[in-house]
Amino acid sequence: MALDVIYCLCGQSTDLSRFMIQCDICKDWFHGRCVGVREYQAVDIDRFHCPRCEAYNGPSVLKARLNWHRHDYSETDAASKPVQTGTQVFIKELKTRHFPSSEDVVCRLRGQQLTLPHIIANGFNKPILVEDRNGLDLIVPHDSFNVLDVENYVGPEHEVDVIDVQRQSDVKMQLHEFIEYFLSPARTTVLNLISLEFSNTSLSQLVEPPYIVRKLCWVTSSWPTDPPPGPPLSRPNVSKYALIGVENSYTDFHIDFGGTSVWYHVLWGEKVFYLIKPTPANLTLYQRWMKANNQSEMFFGDQVDTCYRCVVHAGETLFIPTGWIHAVLTPTDTLVFGGNFLHSHNIELQLQIYELEKQINAPEKFRFPHYECVCWYTASRLVMELKDMAAAGTRVPPIMIAGARALSSALRQWGGENGRGGLEPVPPGINPLKLFKDLQREIRSAEKQVIALNPPKPERESKRRKKKVLAEDFIDYTNLTSFNNVLEERLPDRKVKVLKVNSPQ
Repeated sequence: MALDVIYCLCGQSTDLSRFMIQCDICKDWFHGRCVGVREYQAVDIDRFHCPRCEAYNGPSVLKARLNWHRHDYSETDAASKPVQTGTQVFIKELKTRHFPSSEDVVCRLRGQQLTLPHIIANGFNKPILVEDRNGLDLIVPHDSFNVLDVENYVGPEHEVDVIDVQRQSDVKMQLHEFIEYFLSPARTTVLNLISLEFSNTSLSQLVEPPYIVRKLCWVTSSWPTDPPPGPPLSRPNVSKYALIGVENSYTDFHIDFGGTSVWYHVLWGEKVFYLIKPTPANLTLYQRWMKANNQSEMFFGDQVDTCYRCVVHAGETLFIPTGWIHAVLTPTDTLVFGGNFLHSHNIELQLQIYELEKQINAPEKFRFPHYECVCWYTASRLVMELKDMAAAGTRVPPIMIAGARALSSALRQWGGENGRGGLEPVPPGINPLKLFKDLQREIRSAEKQVIALNPPKPERESKRRKKKVLAEDFIDYTNLTSFNNVLEERLPDRKVKVLKVNSPQ
């Protein structure tokens, strides 16, 4: 029986689940933690010398800093190349640029005003900014809550995906490693943590999304609490995120997965959002930009009609609706709680974004988990919801009716008899054919209800043409007989040569 080869100073064998680094002198491998090298630091090392070899060959050699505007700062002949996203030069230029104020597109409300009747009456198509969380029924810790508290409640060994901002690349690490970096007095790079979902940790007990989010969220209202018989499906957890960003963190333009809407509450610090409307033209440009090979060299805000700047201060809560394209700058160390949710007030655009993600081949980890299953469960609930509204005589918003039709059409494609099939199987407990029939019936009923409550106005009767009132001395020169008669009446003492009127042939 072969023994595991021992490499590291710790005497343990190679562990591919942990970051390891090879010495360029002795060629042995070492756990990064054992030799004091973190994975995000390794990319800065040109030649690594392990502790044993360092005694004879000197310390490790770092890559030379040749530029400040490229992801690879050691890139040669970079002077003539464009500035890339996230670099120090990019951040400096971004901070000095002028953008139209978001006041033209952002709706400011008090927490008490953001209710379901408000959404039904006004829709949810514009970002909403609430300056004071009173009335939102939002539960978050006190603003004295810090990153060490996040680590304690979530767990130090919890693995997280972190963005290396200056390189716009992903790095995996344990939460305690990121917190150690965050608290370091001398950071050597800019790391941004935006994907820490904590629903299944102790921190979840301290955070509850705003009431309006819980009311609208499809997963909350539609995902079965008692799963039907069949293969188990894990409940999508996307409603509770902790976002920890250091100064000068930047997230490039994106649309949140599955066309989800988003809530962000800044506990302390500050965020700057660059917002772009999801118009058909902008979405087409976005799809083209996402596929571009030189995407990192093009600031997407320059390609669209208007890019708005919105600052969210500590204590404020921002709600971003379906499909809005946005980038985010963190001017100072910041802690944010937020989450994503699907809802029934822009189903068409949600489905459009889902299809867009498939067209640009978005990686699986950047997509909404069990998206199609959520849609199937929601359609079943929507049947009951439409039925209840009809029984109560409640007018169904037109956007919900249009959304129900779009959802029915998508489900037919994913699981219908002649459909091409979706990416996920129809979840257990769902009878597609019966669901299509029931949903179509309730959609027709809702449309009839809308017509009954708002009957079309009768067409105006065509105005009768009024006879023209002619002046007493009016002479019709187009009628020669009449013209001759008038001359004889007005000139009785003179002989008038009567003009002959030829009768029509």
